[in-house]
Amino acid sequence: MKAFTSLADIEALEQRPLHEVAPQRTPYGLIRAAAERFGDREAFTYLPDADLATPARRIGYRELLSMVHRAANAFRALGIGPGDSVALLAPNMPEAHAVLWGAQLAGRVCPINTLLQPDHIAALMQAANAKVLVALGPNAELAVWPTALQAQAHHACTLVPIVVDEAVPGLSSLQDLMAAQPDTLSFAPDLNPDRVVALFHTGGTTGAPKLAQHTAGNEAHTAWFAHAYYDCNEHSVEVNGFPLFHVAGAFVYGLALLAIGARQVLPTLSGMRNTGFVRHYWRFCEREGVTHLACVPTVLASLLGVPIDADISRIRAAYTGGSPLPTELAQRFEAATGIAVRNILGMTECAGLVSIEPLHAPRVPGSAGWRLPFTEVHAVPWRDGEVKLDERCAPDETGVVVLRGPHMSPGYLDAKRNAGMFERGWIVSGDLGHIDADGRVHLTGRAKDVIIRGSHNIDPGLVEDAFLTHPAVAQCAVVAEPDAYAGEVPAAFVVLRAGESVDANALLREVTPQVYERPAVPKRVVIVEALPLTAVGKVFKPALRLRAIELRLADLARELAPDRAVQVQAVDDGGRQRATVRFDGEADEALADRLQSALAAIAVPTEVRFG
Repeated sequence: MKAFTSLADIEALEQRPLHEVAPQRTPYGLIRAAAERFGDREAFTYLPDADLATPARRIGYRELLSMVHRAANAFRALGIGPGDSVALLAPNMPEAHAVLWGAQLAGRVCPINTLLQPDHIAALMQAANAKVLVALGPNAELAVWPTALQAQAHHACTLVPIVVDEAVPGLSSLQDLMAAQPDTLSFAPDLNPDRVVALFHTGGTTGAPKLAQHTAGNEAHTAWFAHAYYDCNEHSVEVNGFPLFHVAGAFVYGLALLAIGARQVLPTLSGMRNTGFVRHYWRFCEREGVTHLACVPTVLASLLGVPIDADISRIRAAYTGGSPLPTELAQRFEAATGIAVRNILGMTECAGLVSIEPLHAPRVPGSAGWRLPFTEVHAVPWRDGEVKLDERCAPDETGVVVLRGPHMSPGYLDAKRNAGMFERGWIVSGDLGHIDADGRVHLTGRAKDVIIRGSHNIDPGLVEDAFLTHPAVAQCAVVAEPDAYAGEVPAAFVVLRAGESVDANALLREVTPQVYERPAVPKRVVIVEALPLTAVGKVFKPALRLRAIELRLADLARELAPDRAVQVQAVDDGGRQRATVRFDGEADEALADRLQSALAAIAVPTEVRFG
């Protein structure tokens, strides 16, 4: 398949049948085919630590296929069948890949974020019918094992450690279980592309489990076509520091490379969170002959602070997704490194990919490139809080992005959660964006993040763009702050560039002329050291919304009782926000009544306490 340079290339490919263009319709089929063609080539270069002097562990494709077979056999021996799941609580390392792909042959796999609380992990395992939990064993770098023990206490299952530094007394390790199995499959796997083989959790860390089902065909579709956008082949080398519980690590930057016999550099147990690895990032790239970087915008920003002390001339592209790519950040990275930046739009519900900006097409500010082959992506109107699936936005007209195709999940494991996301054969992404005249997908924000100030729908992404034009601003996130008069007003949380200093009020005055409309001008600017991030580097806006509530309620409380100290705490209670305001000193029912009266028009249930 030749590299894509335009939508016309994609449309030309679609003139051939899908089964001819993509003959392997399962992850196992892709990995097996790569092993048959490139058995001696490296699939993984695993870095045990951040020391350049430490030899890397190198896994070839023939060995990887053997590991997948042995893991699948071991899981069958442990009783895993088609309706059962193997939960995976481990970082991106070779053994974890054996689990990820082997469990899909024996039954299903459910990779889980190692940073979740044990009770939440257990809830996901229970929903997934996980009979086995494979977890990273005790080691000096990443403390996953204590979490695994607590999760097993909440959900009884067979616990299997991946041994790194030391064995776990009384438990057979994954390595031992695999070693006891043959290196060919001991059973006939069901390779139906429509079979559900994986359950990936979505959303934050609170609320009921929300598991998106993946079929083998969903995963293979995104993986097979991605390389034509990246212009990767079996000689390509990519740094993949993403966890496997996230579709980026597993498919966008993972299986996509495995499908074509390329090589992935896996940087230690803690990935891009390993500050030592990041400090030596460019030298590792030179040593391993890296050609492609797997990033999110926050990784690009952090790499700008790493001196280039190596030959990085082989690096052709840095691909980034997970959140909108600020144009200024892309320009700064390209100017500083000479490496082309390209954007990706993806979702868990479609195995990680909606659209990709091809390496051999110009980077277009705000664009996430073109849709995958054999898929549809449209912008549809969003009016009165409803998505109009039967209508289409005109080119460049903002709407909600919807999609469908072979990469589309059959829905959440709990079908009651499908409403609003899986509608009439479409995925309703919740992303605000438009399709331009050339067919490129542009993402501007989240529909659920829209700030409704009176009758104005404010897109926070456009306000963030205005702040990012200021020379002192490194990062910005804009969220809704509750307001008794307007319902909601914008609040901006800003991280300054190193060495810069600017007053919040002065910053607001200087940025205001750049904001696209007057109602969108923030009512509050807060300078912070860092923005809250998810495990894969996305800005976690729910935490900022809670902070905005706390700031607003604290202002109201101080206006009513300027002589009293006050503490405010806002929390998310299963998707609903509530708050507590505590005044010091003796109880004052009249003060409590005045505050509740002032809060009457703010849709945040609030408890007033004293003492």
